[in-house]
Amino acid sequence: MFCGNGGRVDKLEYWDPDAFDGRCELMLDVTWQTLRSDPDLKLCEGLRLIDATRTAVSRLAPGSTELFDRDVLPQMRTALMERFGLSELPANPIN
Repeated sequence: MFCGNGGRVDKLEYWDPDAFDGRCELMLDVTWQTLRSDPDLKLCEGLRLIDATRTAVSRLAPGSTELFDRDVLPQMRTALMERFGLSELPANPIN
């Protein structure tokens, strides 16, 4: 499921390419690119961005929330951990 170079997740992938509509696809791509390459992104902002993306996906495509949680969320969290050199992320919301 994860693509990468030496364990690094470089591309967001999920099992069912038809699961998300175009709006969700665009949102996931922008979120992914922001998590991977925004030079000013802070950890708390990344966590909030992931949460906001999940909320938006659940509103746009309610049937895709489970897929997001199963396939997309772990990849986004992994990208954030790699970026900030963490072995795990906080479970509670961060301000």
